[in-house]
Amino acid sequence: MPTNPVSNAGCELPPAFEPRSFTDARAAVEALKSLYERNTGFLRDGFEAVHRGKTPTERLRAFYPQLEFSTDSYSHVDSRLAYGHVVAPGRYVGTVTRPDLFENYLETQIGLIMRNHDVPVTVSESNTPIPLHFAFLEGTYVDQSDADSMNRPLRDTFDVPDLNTTNDEIVNGDFEPAPGEPLPLAPFTAQRVDYSLHRLSHYTATSPAHFQNFVLFTNYQFYMDEFCQYARDVIAKGEGGYTEFVEPGNLLTRAGETEPVSGIHPARLPQMPAYHLKKADNSGITMVNIGVGPSNAKTITDHIAVLRPHAWLMLGHCAGLRNSQALGDYVLAHAYVREDNVLNDDIPLSVPIPPLAEVQVALEDAVEEVTGYTGYELKKIMRTGTVATIDNRNWELRDQRGPVRRLSQSRAIALDMESATIAANGFRFRVPYGTLLCVSDKPLHGELKLPGMATDFYKRQVAQHLIIGIRAMEKLAQMPPERLHSRKLRSFNETAFQ
Repeated sequence: MPTNPVSNAGCELPPAFEPRSFTDARAAVEALKSLYERNTGFLRDGFEAVHRGKTPTERLRAFYPQLEFSTDSYSHVDSRLAYGHVVAPGRYVGTVTRPDLFENYLETQIGLIMRNHDVPVTVSESNTPIPLHFAFLEGTYVDQSDADSMNRPLRDTFDVPDLNTTNDEIVNGDFEPAPGEPLPLAPFTAQRVDYSLHRLSHYTATSPAHFQNFVLFTNYQFYMDEFCQYARDVIAKGEGGYTEFVEPGNLLTRAGETEPVSGIHPARLPQMPAYHLKKADNSGITMVNIGVGPSNAKTITDHIAVLRPHAWLMLGHCAGLRNSQALGDYVLAHAYVREDNVLNDDIPLSVPIPPLAEVQVALEDAVEEVTGYTGYELKKIMRTGTVATIDNRNWELRDQRGPVRRLSQSRAIALDMESATIAANGFRFRVPYGTLLCVSDKPLHGELKLPGMATDFYKRQVAQHLIIGIRAMEKLAQMPPERLHSRKLRSFNETAFQ
């Protein structure tokens, strides 16, 4: 969305860009790419000149590209679609960043608008300045001494990130346009997207360009080790339509090869390492070790959401809450008790987080295929029910009467620290979500893993659990996006862009 107009007095700007209308989605994307490259290049050149000792007489400023369309009709399009249309007349506007990265996404979304409303789209310059920090090419390293050596403070010469435009007002449903102000076209502003792209590189040590549309999360390195072994084997054999495997440090191994051909081994793993088993159309699988806790779960999903993935799933361990469960049993979540507390300000606890039929069926089918259990026999190793997520890992050390009573009343069958957070953020960001956990202990029943038992458990169960997750993702990837992106995730007033 455009911000309030900024004064450009005393600013050096690139040449004015004349707005252009398009009836071809590909041409519109090319125009966005050209404008973005021109404006970010202007800022990079300006910084280089200042770094070499030039003293600027004016502030150097350039703006994000802007995409918009207008409709004067209330006519309904295909009501089965969850996105790609608007329901009321108006002018719809969105700022755009990294059109090179979002090229396919933008072409698809623009094409849907043109098809569903029979209108052109217009590419122009917004009035949102591009912060210098977000204008550098990916991977650029700017030493602190570079900024310190400038004759003027950085903020006196260049625009910097503005938290007023780096927020989730649109996607949270809190944005209220002023009279005459255009309506939002996309769920995130360009600055919000840029912020997350930079955070993703920091947290995962991989480029956002490598992220795939189907994302697995886990809370244990055991799963990552198993995923790496699986991915390297698949890539070496050139199987499954996978083309590349990317590890932290952007280590890239191509199909048919066994060693990386590019990238640099990181000196240490990042906070939340990501691994990408890629396909040419981005329908491969990304897996991220988020570590333990709801804060990490919120942090990483806040940022991956701007990439507009088609689904994310949580695979991890949980405490089984029923005496009838055994270590190694699976839990398919169909409801969540949210005691994680990290999303309370963004999505009220009164908001239900529903199960998504497409994801639930894919997970159950994958469990059947991998384990060999079907129908009523599947109940021997899997329960479907409520998963509770908490923010206190050592909840057992407190008076248990309160928590146990709440868990019993909610019919919870499993307890962890991440699943409800990931599901709730999927609901909030309109990203299809699901959870399949594995029972690793039963604290309410005094059944904890002994050291030898733990080793055997991990060797036996992690590999199977991971394969189930991969199979489920492959099933979801075979669905048309318009089927997977359910209308259940759409609120009263939605953006046209998915």
